[in-house]
Amino acid sequence: MTDKQVLRNFVNGEYVDPVDGRYADLIDPCTGEAFAQAPISGPADIDAAMKAAAKAFETWRDVTPGERQKALLKFADAVEARAAELVDAEVRNTGKPRQLTADEELPPAVDELRFFAGAARLLEGRSAGEYMAGHTSYVRREPIGVCAQVTPWNYPLMMAIWKIAPALAAGNTVVLKPSDTTPLSTLMLAEIAAEFLPPGVFNVVCGDRDTGRALVAHPIPQFVSVTGSTRAGMQVAQAAAPDLKRTHLELGGKAPVVVFEDADIAATAEAIAVGGYFNAGQDCTAACRVLAHASIYDDLVAALTEQARNTKTGLPDEDVLYGPLNNANQLARVSGFVDRLPDHANVHTGGSRVGDRGYFYAPTVVSGVRQQDEIVQNEVFGPVITVQRFTDEDEAVRCANGVEYGLSASVWTRDHGRAMRMTRRLDFGCVWVNTHIPFVSEMPHGGFKHSGYGKDLSIYSLEEYTRIKHVMHAFGE
Repeated sequence: MTDKQVLRNFVNGEYVDPVDGRYADLIDPCTGEAFAQAPISGPADIDAAMKAAAKAFETWRDVTPGERQKALLKFADAVEARAAELVDAEVRNTGKPRQLTADEELPPAVDELRFFAGAARLLEGRSAGEYMAGHTSYVRREPIGVCAQVTPWNYPLMMAIWKIAPALAAGNTVVLKPSDTTPLSTLMLAEIAAEFLPPGVFNVVCGDRDTGRALVAHPIPQFVSVTGSTRAGMQVAQAAAPDLKRTHLELGGKAPVVVFEDADIAATAEAIAVGGYFNAGQDCTAACRVLAHASIYDDLVAALTEQARNTKTGLPDEDVLYGPLNNANQLARVSGFVDRLPDHANVHTGGSRVGDRGYFYAPTVVSGVRQQDEIVQNEVFGPVITVQRFTDEDEAVRCANGVEYGLSASVWTRDHGRAMRMTRRLDFGCVWVNTHIPFVSEMPHGGFKHSGYGKDLSIYSLEEYTRIKHVMHAFGE
């Protein structure tokens, strides 16, 4: 017997045990100790969830947009009412700062649910018309069917909302697998949603990579949406190919932060530190790769170093900007990047684990890096900011675009013309000017190149969860 909390899958409107009775420990990243057990779902669990979602789709697809809106608005109200419980679950599972999670993650999640509730009634298409004599054509926008979704461990609650809100608003049903290390808040979301959604509309199955593979390979879903690493996205695309499933992949990033000589160095450094260290840098849009004009390079490195030294990491109820890295493997990964730095790189502060309990890592600034260095080319996903030098706009663009990723970037300048030129030339799905990392529900998020394809948030995301049908009527006699 165990005194650890034992989690269960949520399928067809109720909690259920995994068929094979297999479980894995959930580890508290603040202590490195197990605190709960979550199911490792197998093919039978996936099959049951998919069949429940398929049955629910038969009726959910015919629910009017107005009725779907009402259900999602009630769901949003309930999430807001139970915010403290959801924050507790998120903090318990991730070690994030409690107040920051309550202030910065719960309100956007509620807003996103409400946005998609309204957007459900705003899908548009071409007007009907006679494009052939004696015939009228029009376009129907229809839900796709059952959607298989996989969410990451960096923002478990928020990423679940990003996935389910547009899918449900468009009339689809969902089987979602949260990360194997962070399922708590997602299961709670499913429990809350069950009060307002018919059984089988939103299902959650826990598990490992094999569970995810089974989810993607199952014949029922027609759409697969994954947020994760580039490697995971490639594997998903391959697994979905035999059935020609549509895929939406939001993958890694290596955001360039291009700082020109006319930027306010102190204010820019402060904003970069927040954008780079928030959530321990475990954000695919993190401000992790600073490109500084040669004339301000030294001053910016000094300002970033001061910001890092004043940035705190620690336990959830302490006054800190960020908590631990998510797991032991991630701690080893981040440490490895810094340990393998070439001789020409300089670590100004940080570069080491904090304490000997849990997975805390110090805010780190590394200068002197070169374009082809491993730490510049690959995603660290930790509280590490690198700084490299450029001399003009062309070099800045070459360095910024000279990675495999294309998710987000930012430009820091007071020159409006320069900002316009740079935002046009930067090969990234989102480009900020004189800010970094804010999102709004109304604007799309998604990348280019190895950062994947498809959009989260906005009406563009809702459209992704629909299919287009041409209908033609002959006038007759």
